[in-house]
Amino acid sequence: MRKPDHVIEIFLQPGDFYFGDKDTRIRTVLGSCVSISMWHPQKLIGGMCHYMLPTRGHRRAGELDGKYADEAMEMFMREIRAAHTEPSEYQVKIFGAGNMFPSTGKTRKHGCQRCTPEAAYLKPEGVCPKVHCRNGQVAHYLVQKYGFSIHAKHLGGEGHRQLFFDVWSGYAWMKHVPATSGIPMKGTGQG
Repeated sequence: MRKPDHVIEIFLQPGDFYFGDKDTRIRTVLGSCVSISMWHPQKLIGGMCHYMLPTRGHRRAGELDGKYADEAMEMFMREIRAAHTEPSEYQVKIFGAGNMFPSTGKTRKHGCQRCTPEAAYLKPEGVCPKVHCRNGQVAHYLVQKYGFSIHAKHLGGEGHRQLFFDVWSGYAWMKHVPATSGIPMKGTGQG
């Protein structure tokens, strides 16, 4: 689909959520956080969240905060119901969950073995101490729990990602920037 003449560009900070129409581009930068994008190919609507943690546990009734994966999913569900659509009609893509501190221990693409999607959500601190690992696993758990299917994902690894999502086409692209040691190199003027 052709890019609209007038594009609304939205930049998501950590904890932000946005759902819009075909005139929208949403972008963000991710480290250990996760973004879930959802796109309805017939209605050309969709959105993206940028959550920081799997859950906060207890919250006040009716109050949702996009900093938490479970609440961001509820925000998506509100928009989906308001648009009179169903989760199965959306294309879902998941990005992020990067290890921003690789020097603190070995990492695998999808975290540690004990961190399964359901366990990461139901008992997060007791499963894996790595927030990036839990964030990635919780994305899988919640997407499946709400009846969505994942069309694409780029999770784990080391470093951060720059992410762009065009609601008019459903196209999402990202640039993955691997982590560095953080140790200044001799002669660079750093430090």
